[in-house]
Amino acid sequence: MDQHWYVFVDLMGTFAFGISGALAGREKRLDPFGVFVATYATACGGGIIRDLCLGSLPPVGMSDWRYLACVVLASAVTMWMHPLLAHLRHPIVWFDSLGLGLFAVVGAQKSMQLANNVEVALVLGVIGAVGGGVLRDVLLNRVPIILQKEIYALAALAGAVVQVSGHWMGWSPALTPWAAVSTCFVIRSLALRYSWSLPRKW
Repeated sequence: MDQHWYVFVDLMGTFAFGISGALAGREKRLDPFGVFVATYATACGGGIIRDLCLGSLPPVGMSDWRYLACVVLASAVTMWMHPLLAHLRHPIVWFDSLGLGLFAVVGAQKSMQLANNVEVALVLGVIGAVGGGVLRDVLLNRVPIILQKEIYALAALAGAVVQVSGHWMGWSPALTPWAAVSTCFVIRSLALRYSWSLPRKW
């Protein structure tokens, strides 16, 4: 999978996270500008943090018009199709889970390309995946999901591990990203379905 495909995956993650941010903004009864701000923070926040950590400046979430277009599209789709999206069960969670996997893959792969370090790739894969959700929840005065007992960052880490492993072991570059995304999404989905959580002794 060449660089253009990873950009495509990154844009898919931006759109998916954007939908979750816009839905969360709608739930808080924000005006259209507020919904756009929540969408942008969710969709691009994690990627901006990732790029700043990598020294990849300016961050693509600020410099590439396609990311802004994804944010605008996600905001518009959510506002126009909100009644349809509302029929989905927990739509914020599902779009957030999809974005989580996509961003974990892109964050890990971009870190491998620029830093060529496994530890950096895993950490920034997770940070890029969870950063937007944290910003969204802080802006909307909610306890960030990553600070709750839900399986969230662990699912992103699993996706990043699959991506980094595939990169180092020479797995098919056409299949590895989708295997990583699927791993993250399935773990997150099963955790939600069966109420899995990390142990809490206090």
